[in-house]
Amino acid sequence: MTQGLAAGWDHIDGSTLQSPRALECDVVIVGSGAGGGTAAEILSQRGLKVVLVEAGPLKTAADFVMQERVAYPDLYQQSAAMRTADGAVAMLQGRCVGGSTTVNWTTSIRTPEPTLAHWRSEFGLDDLTPEVLMPWFEQAEQALNIHPWPVPPNANNQALVDGCQQLGWSYQVIRRNVRGCANLGYCGMGCPINAKQSMLVTTIPAALAAGTTLLSHTEAWQLEHDGEQVARLHCLTRDSQHQRRSVGVTVSARHVVLCGGALHSPALLMRSKAPDPHQRLGQRTFLHPTLLSLARFAEPVAAHAGAPQSIYSDQFLWPDGDGPFGYKLEAAPLHPVLLASKLPGLGQEHHRLMRHFDHLGIALALVRDGFAEDSPGGRVSLDKFGDPVLDYPLSERFWDTARHAFERMTAMQFAAGAEAVMVAQDPAQWWHSAEEAALGIAQLQLAPLQTTVASAHIMGGCTMAATPQQGVVDASGRHHQLRNLSVLDGSVLPTSLGANPQLTLYALARRNAHALADRLLAPSDAAA
Repeated sequence: MTQGLAAGWDHIDGSTLQSPRALECDVVIVGSGAGGGTAAEILSQRGLKVVLVEAGPLKTAADFVMQERVAYPDLYQQSAAMRTADGAVAMLQGRCVGGSTTVNWTTSIRTPEPTLAHWRSEFGLDDLTPEVLMPWFEQAEQALNIHPWPVPPNANNQALVDGCQQLGWSYQVIRRNVRGCANLGYCGMGCPINAKQSMLVTTIPAALAAGTTLLSHTEAWQLEHDGEQVARLHCLTRDSQHQRRSVGVTVSARHVVLCGGALHSPALLMRSKAPDPHQRLGQRTFLHPTLLSLARFAEPVAAHAGAPQSIYSDQFLWPDGDGPFGYKLEAAPLHPVLLASKLPGLGQEHHRLMRHFDHLGIALALVRDGFAEDSPGGRVSLDKFGDPVLDYPLSERFWDTARHAFERMTAMQFAAGAEAVMVAQDPAQWWHSAEEAALGIAQLQLAPLQTTVASAHIMGGCTMAATPQQGVVDASGRHHQLRNLSVLDGSVLPTSLGANPQLTLYALARRNAHALADRLLAPSDAAA
């Protein structure tokens, strides 16, 4: 990236602009993450003039110093402190060139077939079969070097292996998008050696080499349209501290592609008063609400070192019947700020917990949401500043699932040799056997703000569906009312996935970006 920019790649840092700018192109893409980066590469290499708009900064490997105090303000929405409207769920989302692909933990899992089957039956997405998506998965995996992690798991992930083996549960090795990985463990702070095959080091450089113009520190603010077609995009620039500036940028384009993510793509359409005749916009926004169980081991775990995620278990992902929601078991890296902000307790109690830092391991349960009538997800709205807010109520069935997941995670951790286990719940309480934990969990008062819930996966809000009565866009990402606007990001997912979303987004974006290029390059220009 640095060499290409020095050689003349077209990058405009909005924080440095002193006067308004106006640009013209074939396609303007809002957001540079999994969807936007992929679309920019494909559309520019197909010969279209592309402008890629990113609200966050352009940071490269030289800026990734593996320190949370630097990474979170630089690379994350709201300095990694973003929460749902009631404060009950912490949300992690990237805000930089490359989006969340720059800061994620590299887990790459194909869309589960039961998820695709549900989308076909409930949303009329008949073309989204494993067979149709197979070549797009394979292309993404080849381009981004996605392969099973060949290195033995770190102690944190090994505990998941050991516990599953002792209890007879299934588990799998995670496929990761890395090349020349040094097994550092600081993926969430940006890769300092460019081993992570994020959009920052793959598709975006390829797009810039093909003539794309990149705007960083530039926030897509409003679409100018007539109810049927978008004429131009109005942007606000941001300064180096991510504060909005009065200097604007206007981009006129034949086609607009939204890839701002499940909060910011709906928000842009809302600010623009886009047609929404069936009140679908911002609805059916989903998380994988994630629960945390901490285990203390006699020997050091050093959960900050080594590949953050290399093992997962789907033992409880697809339960039968109408009981608890399904959930995926994974591990997570532990770094001081990340851990401290999620641990229960205050003052001396919190200090005592943190003193165990190097001996702590953690298990996660990612709850699958959106597959039942009583799980409609959340709703995105705008605050008084025009920024998105997610209202995400946690249902009784979610809390039943939480209790179920806590029981299984603690049992797994004791089976792996933990000397004490606690769940992220106020007040903090250590248990010293699986039996003691089961009794304690049965008596917990699980509730918002008392039980720690977090999520790094935000999906939906511009749901894809065969009809406008059910969704905002169709299966190709085309808006049902604005004929020259597409959405190619995680906001189109009709439910949560039951898997980490990046590979799903790569495959869908590749498929739909090529289809869009075919339309734009057709003699009749049907997309316009």
